[in-house]
Amino acid sequence: MFRPNRTETKCRGWRDDHGNASVEFALIAPLLMLIALAVIQLMLAVHVRSVLVSAARDGARVAALGGSQLSDGESRTREILESNVAGAAVTKISARRQVVDDVEVIEMNIEADLPLLGIYGPTTMTMSGHAFVE
Repeated sequence: MFRPNRTETKCRGWRDDHGNASVEFALIAPLLMLIALAVIQLMLAVHVRSVLVSAARDGARVAALGGSQLSDGESRTREILESNVAGAAVTKISARRQVVDDVEVIEMNIEADLPLLGIYGPTTMTMSGHAFVE
């Protein structure tokens, strides 16, 4: 009759892989969550920037139309931003006329707090849109 040696049974027990998956998941899960949150945060920042640029451009176009006032462009910009998540970040909207290379241009400026988390905190950014006056 064959009897296994005691040292062989102890070594066989240490080589068992039961429970390794849960330990590996517990070690990797926080890192994966951090990466996922960073990607979501980056997507939000890019979305807010894109909406602000688009709203500034459209507001400048409205203000540049013949017979329009600067206040028309500002109200169009507010209208675009009210229907979007980026509207909550806006702190100031302003429009002005300026001359660039002997051409009259409308400049629409939007100041907003970029919603960032962590050590960077909310950062103020200014987006502007330009349009030639008709």
